[in-house]
Amino acid sequence: MYFYKVKKIIIINGPNLNLLGKREPEIYGTESFDDYFKSLRDKFTSLDLEYYQTNIEGELIDKIHEVGFSYDGIILNAAAYTHTSVGIGDAVKGITTPVIEVHISNTYSREEFRHQSFISPNARGVVLGFGLKSYNLALQSFL
Repeated sequence: MYFYKVKKIIIINGPNLNLLGKREPEIYGTESFDDYFKSLRDKFTSLDLEYYQTNIEGELIDKIHEVGFSYDGIILNAAAYTHTSVGIGDAVKGITTPVIEVHISNTYSREEFRHQSFISPNARGVVLGFGLKSYNLALQSFL
């Protein structure tokens, strides 16, 4: 009999992503993240998936510190903080858990300030532009 360790992965979402399904559906779609997360859990049964969302920059940093040495992976959509927060970039740099940066939209097809990321230089990879499926692709990278 073979035993394998279940990988513990957390999705961390930043500001305004609690409004998915309501906010700018032409960019972000009409599905709430809570509903989408349920479908991810159903699909990735071999993973121990958690989800955390906050609109507060310091709470994002605290959560990254909390899980950044004990989890097997972090999927991080820091939303607008991606382009403004040196602190979040430093938090990602300071941990050992691999991070995949995710964006629902193609940030390079949007306003120029969204072309800069303080997270990307310290992330294992970046997935963007595939809608909510970006999270699915990021999860697959941990399998």
